[in-house]
Amino acid sequence: MTRVLLTTTSFQDTPGIHHDMLAKTGFEIVRERGPLPEAKMLELAGQFDAYLCGDDALTRAVIQKSLPRLKVISKYGIGLDKIDVKAATDLKVPVLFTPGVNHTTVAEHTFALLLAVVRNLVVEANHVAAGRWTRITGNELCGKTMLLVGLGRISKEVAIRARAFGLRVIVFANYWEEDFARWYDVQRVDDLDEALKQADFVSLHTKLTEKTKGLINARRLALLRPGCVIVNTGRGELIELAPLVAAIKSGQIRYGADVRDQEPPPADHPLLGLPGTVLTPHIGSRTHESVQRQASCAVDNLTLFLAGKVPIAQANPEISK
Repeated sequence: MTRVLLTTTSFQDTPGIHHDMLAKTGFEIVRERGPLPEAKMLELAGQFDAYLCGDDALTRAVIQKSLPRLKVISKYGIGLDKIDVKAATDLKVPVLFTPGVNHTTVAEHTFALLLAVVRNLVVEANHVAAGRWTRITGNELCGKTMLLVGLGRISKEVAIRARAFGLRVIVFANYWEEDFARWYDVQRVDDLDEALKQADFVSLHTKLTEKTKGLINARRLALLRPGCVIVNTGRGELIELAPLVAAIKSGQIRYGADVRDQEPPPADHPLLGLPGTVLTPHIGSRTHESVQRQASCAVDNLTLFLAGKVPIAQANPEISK
């Protein structure tokens, strides 16, 4: 019997059709509560034919130890930075993923974070819950400038909503769609430093790679207007941690984020408890609608591949089964 390790908690905790789909495969499903660190993955490696994973540490060592039994990695979601795709390719292990399933949900969460920060919603709600009538003056979005870093599916959905809020939208991105930019009156800026100087709000939607790790560093944080809000629903490592914490503490910026460099963060993580921040536990794509889309796609990928058919999306299509 095909044995599958299922680690993503969103898949496990959210009811929906994906549970029936997985049950109908007839596979033996072993459940763990991810994201799992490398040490735990090494402990489990070698016992499974397939991984149906979230943001677990699938390093070269893990993939190597998983062989020869491991046939495929089916990622729940689109971010592949926790998977050593090069190692998987070298070792002839297909990596499948689920594009186009969470852009609406993450775009909505981006605005939830932005509004929570600029209107002090969490602080104010906690005041009322504690019986205090403390009113803090916030800010409007309308008329401000939002910088989007990246122009993938999620970023485009954010741009559409930003224009509806009356925001001016500028974009720094390698990939560009001229028709989209014209339809939604979005302006391209080729110099990130110049774009940061113009922004009231910055929203990060680029992949985490060696080139983008630490993309927003101390020098670039200093370019931002005082009080600028950074929203991060991409990856925590896109911003250098120490200068980010310093900029928040000084009041230079405010920060709304769904992601961190360590997940879950330790109790002494320097971002926790800082004023001017709203932090959520990587739930940007965790809605009933999005979970079912992602999970169903991940199961479809897995079953298609193991049946000898072409999966929906493969990160290393140059290798075959």
